[in-house]
Amino acid sequence: MGENMNEAKNMREKVCLITGANSGIGKASAIQIAEQGYRVIIACRNPGKGEAALQEIKEKSGSAAVELMIVDMSLQSSIKALADRFKSKYEALDVLIQNAAIFDITHKEIAFTTEGVESIWATNHLGPVLLTELLLDSLAQSSQGRVITIASKGLLAMPFLKVNLEDPEFRSGKFSVTKAYYQSKTAQIMYTYWLAERLKGTGVTANCIRVPSVRVDIDKYANLPGFLRFLYSLKMKATLSPEEMAKTYTRLATADEFSPITGVYFDEKLQPVNSSKYSVDPENIAQVMARTMDFLDIALTAPAASH
Repeated sequence: MGENMNEAKNMREKVCLITGANSGIGKASAIQIAEQGYRVIIACRNPGKGEAALQEIKEKSGSAAVELMIVDMSLQSSIKALADRFKSKYEALDVLIQNAAIFDITHKEIAFTTEGVESIWATNHLGPVLLTELLLDSLAQSSQGRVITIASKGLLAMPFLKVNLEDPEFRSGKFSVTKAYYQSKTAQIMYTYWLAERLKGTGVTANCIRVPSVRVDIDKYANLPGFLRFLYSLKMKATLSPEEMAKTYTRLATADEFSPITGVYFDEKLQPVNSSKYSVDPENIAQVMARTMDFLDIALTAPAASH
C-alpha cells in the first residue's frame, strides 16, 4: 500500500506556492517554475498588482496552471485565511517559497500592523514562520516537500548582529529599518536550521538562499531624494537581474539533486555558505524560536516521519 501511495504522490500535479510573487525575483521564479510544469500559486497582498502579475506569468510561461491567492504576510489573520483556502483546495504542497519581505529604505519611523506588531518583524519573520507551520501537513503529503526561505548577502557586513530577544520590535530602542530588516533575515536563517532539524525523517526539507543585490524598479522608492536615486541606479547596473536570481530559486525548488538536502544556507550559485557564528549556535536558535512563538497563536506539530 505504501508503494501505491508514493506512486500516487508522484503522479499528481506538483504545486508550488510563492509569496510576494507579483514582482521581482518572486514573479520571475513563478514564470520559471510554471515552465517546469508545476501548478504555481502566487500569494500577493495587492489584488490589482496580483492580477496583472498573474496574466504576465501565464503569458510568459505558456501555462494556464497559475493562480492568485491574496494574503497580507504582516497579518496572522490573513495568513491563516490563506492556509485554510489552500488546504480546502489542495491535498498537497510540494514547494513553499517564502519570498515576500519588506525593506523600504525611505522608512524612517517605526510602524505597527493592525494586529499591533512591528511591521518588518511581522512580515519578514513571523509571517513566513506561521505560514510554513500551517502548511506543514500539506508539505508532508508531497513525495518530497520543500521549504525555501530567503536571507540577504548584506548580512556579511553585520557579522555580530543578533536578534534582540528583549525587544525584537524596537519598542524601546532606536528604530532602524536596516537593523530591523537584517534582524528579521537572521531570524529566518535560524528558523531554517531549526525547522530542518525538526523535520528530519519526514520527507520535508528546509533550506535558505542568501540573495545578493538584485535589480529592482527604482520607482518603488518614490520618496528617495534625486542624488540617492542616482547612486542606487548606478549600483543596480552591477547587480543580478531578477530572472538570473530566480534560476537559483527554481533549481532549489525543482531539481532532483536537491531532494535529500536540508538545513543548508546557499548562495546565489547554490554553493553552501556559512551564516554567522551566532546564527548557527543551537542555544541561540532555541531562544530565537521560543521568542518567535511568543508572537504566534499556534501549537507546533511536526508531520509524521515518512515510511
